[in-house]
Amino acid sequence: MKVDIVKISGEKAGRQIELNEAIFGVEPNDHAIYLAVKQYLANQRQGTHKAKERSEVAGSTRKLHRQKGTGGSRKGDIKNPVYRSGGTIFGPRPRNYSFKLNRKVKELARRSALSYKAKGNNLVIVEDFTLETPKTKAFTGIMKSIGVEGKKALFVIGENENVQLSMRNLPKVSSARAEDLNTYDVMNAQCLVLSESAVKQINQMAENN
Repeated sequence: MKVDIVKISGEKAGRQIELNEAIFGVEPNDHAIYLAVKQYLANQRQGTHKAKERSEVAGSTRKLHRQKGTGGSRKGDIKNPVYRSGGTIFGPRPRNYSFKLNRKVKELARRSALSYKAKGNNLVIVEDFTLETPKTKAFTGIMKSIGVEGKKALFVIGENENVQLSMRNLPKVSSARAEDLNTYDVMNAQCLVLSESAVKQINQMAENN
């Protein structure tokens, strides 16, 4: 699969780059994508929620009044969950939400996500570029030129510091390294912008796998 390379001015560079069919041309597996996204979101949860139960609430354990003869209901101590400021019944406890997913399933999910972007024409390949100074206005102009302005875009264009600083204040723009690309980031973006070097790196990673 060959895709045209564009310049940051929006014009075609006059050459094409080969996208590995094993990555950008597979039949997407929706269930694998679901599992990968579910695992990613589960791993983001801290799991530090905690409510105090009856044994942990401050208060006396003295029985409020005798068992019989008062005409009222039977009562234990003031930490009874029925009372105000009492303990919580079956409250949340700290737990780990992460779960294991086979490497091959995660790789299939990532390839499926990239294939969706390629088939949906939501993939843009740009020439490698740098910025002399960090300037958000200049980066916004680049986005407008390549046709991704106003969209939720994921840029995989290397680690140029000025480029990273220029995009960090844009609310719908995020960046990632080619080796750290994951299914959630790809699916969460409306369009994916890859540099030439990033495409070569992704193709090389496929050959290694």
